[in-house]
Order: sequence, then C-alpha cells, then structure tokens
Amino acid sequence: MTDLITEKKLERGSNDNSGSQREEIFERPKGWRAIYYHPYFQVSMLGFVCFMCPGMFNALGGIGGGGQVTTTAQANAVTATYSTFAFFGFFSGTINNVIGPRLTLFLGTWGYSLYIASFLADNIHPGAYNFVVTAGAILGLCAGLLWTAQGSMMMAYATESQKGLFIGIFWAIFNMGAVVGGAVAFGNNFHNESNAVENGTYIAFLILTLIGVALALMMADPAKIIRTDGTKVTLPRHPSWKTEFYNLYAALINDPWIVFLFPMFFVSNYFYTWQQNDYNAALFNIRTRSLNAFLYWLAQIFGSVFIGYCILDQTRFRRRIRALFGWIVTFAMVFIVHIWAYFYQRTYTRASVPPQASKMDMSDPAFPAHVWLYIFCGLLDAMWQTFVYWILGAMSNNLAKLGVIIGFYKGIQSAGAAGAWRADGVLLPYMNIFISTWVLCAAGMIFAAPMIYYRLKDHTDAENDTFETPVQAAKA
Repeated sequence: MTDLITEKKLERGSNDNSGSQREEIFERPKGWRAIYYHPYFQVSMLGFVCFMCPGMFNALGGIGGGGQVTTTAQANAVTATYSTFAFFGFFSGTINNVIGPRLTLFLGTWGYSLYIASFLADNIHPGAYNFVVTAGAILGLCAGLLWTAQGSMMMAYATESQKGLFIGIFWAIFNMGAVVGGAVAFGNNFHNESNAVENGTYIAFLILTLIGVALALMMADPAKIIRTDGTKVTLPRHPSWKTEFYNLYAALINDPWIVFLFPMFFVSNYFYTWQQNDYNAALFNIRTRSLNAFLYWLAQIFGSVFIGYCILDQTRFRRRIRALFGWIVTFAMVFIVHIWAYFYQRTYTRASVPPQASKMDMSDPAFPAHVWLYIFCGLLDAMWQTFVYWILGAMSNNLAKLGVIIGFYKGIQSAGAAGAWRADGVLLPYMNIFISTWVLCAAGMIFAAPMIYYRLKDHTDAENDTFETPVQAAKA
C-alpha cells in the first residue's frame, strides 16, 4: 500500500501556549482502491458481516425458542452464550491486540455458523441437546471476539465529527440482518402451521452466516485505511486483561455516577427472554412467530431513529433537556408495553399452553392486537439500547474511558441476560419472569434518573474528561 499513498505534511497553527502542531496527512489511493479502502465502504462491509452473523442470531431468537417446539434447549444455549461472553469478553481485547482486528473478527464469525448448525442438527436428529448448549457456549467466546473487533474498527474509521454517522451506518445495516432473517423464516414457513421451523430455514440461516465468515476475510487491513480528512487510522489498543481489571476500578473511582446505570445495563438484554420465548414462542405457531419476528426487528429501526434522531439529536435543545425528555419517553414506553402485556400474560401459563398445543395463527381474529404488542416490544428495545449508548457517549469523549464504561455495559448486560435465559430454561412460571422484567425495567429507569439529572452536562470539558491509566498512576 505504500506505493499507493503519498505522505504530505500539514502544519496547523495554534494560538495557545502549546505552539503549533504537525499532523501527518495522507493522499487517498486512486482507482478501485479509492472505493475499497474508503472508510464508508469498510464500515458498510463491517455492517454486512454483522448482518449475516449476529443478525441471523437475532432473527432466530426473535422467532422464539430458536424455532423449536420446546424452548428449553435454546434457553439453556443462550444462557451459556451470555455466561461465556461475560467472562471471555475481558480477554478478547488482548487477543485483538495480538492478532489484529481483521483476524479477530474472522474467528468471531465462526461461532454463529456453529450455533445455527446445532439447531439444524437437532432438527434432523432430535436429542442433540448437548450439542446445542455446547455450541451456545462456544458462541459466547466468539461473540466476545467479534464485538471487540467490530468496536475497534468502527470507532477507528470515523473522524471526530463522524462518530454518530458511522455508528448509524453500521447499526442500520446490522439490524436489517434480523429483518431479512425474519423475512426468510416467514417465507420458508408460510405454509407450515406446526410449532417448529423446517430444515430449510436453518439451512438458509447457515448459508447466510457462512457468507458473513467469507466477508470478514475480504475486509481490508485497518492499517491501510485513510480517513476522509486524510489522517491515517490508528486503532485503539485494548489493554491486557490485568489492566482491564485495574481500569474497571479506576473508572469507578474517577466517575462513581456510573453505578446508577448498572440496573439499566443489567436489564438491557433481560427482557428478550419474556418477549421471544414466553410470549412469541408460547402463544403462536411457527409461521406466525416468524412474521412477528420480522415485524419486531423492523420496528427496531423506527424506534432507534425516533428516539435517536427525533429526540436525542435535536441540537436546538440543550443536551440535558434532551436527556430528560428521552428518559421520560422511554420510561413511559416501559409502562405502556408492560401494562398492555400484563393483560395477555395473566390469561395463560406454561401448563395452559404446552409446546405441542395448537397455537395462535395469523388468521385468528385476536392476532392483530397481539402482534401490535410485539411490535411495541421491538420499539421499546430499540429505544432502550439507543438511549443507553447515547448516555454513555454524553458522559465522555475519552476513548479509553468510554472503552471501560462500555466494558461495564456489555459485561453486566450479559450477566442479566444469562440469568433471564436460565430462569426460562428451568421453566419458572411465565408470570414470574414477566414481573421481574417489568420491575427491573422500571428500576433501571428510576436509578438512571439522578445520574442523568446531576451528572450529564450540556458540554463535556476536555480538562474534566480525564481517565488515569495504570501507567499514569505509576508516574504520579
């Protein structure tokens, strides 16, 4: 690539005491390389890798029970996924440093193919329960690798003024994966009125995840990417696992307000269990579950745009005002969804809707009201996740500090999800899981309120946005 890039120097003057800065600016490559090595093209490719892999995982989860008649195997497999994700996430950054983000991303994609293949194997040879759970555990390790590499690349390719845009491009493409997956499942099972998906659905999902594996190999080396402002990409280095643990402690000392967000982190994937298994899989036959999943993930796109663009990014209002309004809207949506859902949940139990029972079809008169609830569940999920990420971005512009805070987020999120899926795996009553979901969602919003009100500022001052690393601590 060195023959394609001409280095130039640009001196940027400064009126402060620091004097002038010299920043190296590079000329972009020409021809087809100008497209292939463009940051927009590479972040779009990254989105399509996650479209094919985590997107299919989400689509299969949205169907409920992984498309199976009984949800036990899928619930325990996802419990294993989030348990290993929470643990190995601490080590994935070190692996990313050693082998590089492109290879880390490639290794991470394989877990999604194995996970889909395990459900296909169970469909062909019933009784492959142990294989499904083992595949779920391996997926947790791979997911840690994939999302670490994804975060490194997405953050590195954008200039300071493009962070939101690049995140938007990635998440729009990624979420469309679950929408397409839901459409594939619906199309393959349109004439299937049983309670389990056909083999063709798993085969289609498996093929899509393998395409994602191939796409990961086709991505460019991040070191060869030049941003749109001419600066060269410098990937954020993840610290060793020992340093990661130290930084968790340092983050709590530097910014103790973060603990008020922990309940919100904990429940951010917790509610999937009731929505996907204890509502969608419990009440509907497979073709209707597939349609519900398609609409659920489609609603996510609208929910994210609504709260992200229409509320949180309206710069004509102060940031603290936007934060408070976002909190009010999300808190209201929590109660709209759960009050509505309560009137359905109180009408059925595990005993009244056993796996082999005749389930609701899309042709039933009661279906429209029930599917609208599932659509609103998708809206709530998107609003919740977008609001959390926006709060974290409003807390700091320091990349090292944000990396640690997001580490808190993903670790606590995975622990909450593992607990919820385990509760479903041991067949706790639907009402128990539903009430715990409602209470934890409400608690997450209530605990976050003082942090949003007192901690968030209209602007983040650089001098107050510091994070003392272990090396800095040693020099002090």
